[in-house]
Amino acid sequence: MWVLSGKEVVRIFEKIGWKIARQKGSHIIMIKDDGAITLSIPNHKEIAKGTLRSLIRSAGLTFSEFEKYGKRG
Repeated sequence: MWVLSGKEVVRIFEKIGWKIARQKGSHIIMIKDDGAITLSIPNHKEIAKGTLRSLIRSAGLTFSEFEKYGKRG
């Protein structure tokens, strides 16, 4: 699992179809189409591995699905 910043995680979720709803303090709130599920992504230099895993699970994805959108290079 990689070390990603909050902004990088937001960019990957945007590629998947999530939208930024708002930002409150150091957290960026993202929603999917109907707004039934929200993700609260910390806008930190490094996202903890457990936090990233939890965000991916909350979005209903597997790590390999998430990884496809976040390929570097």
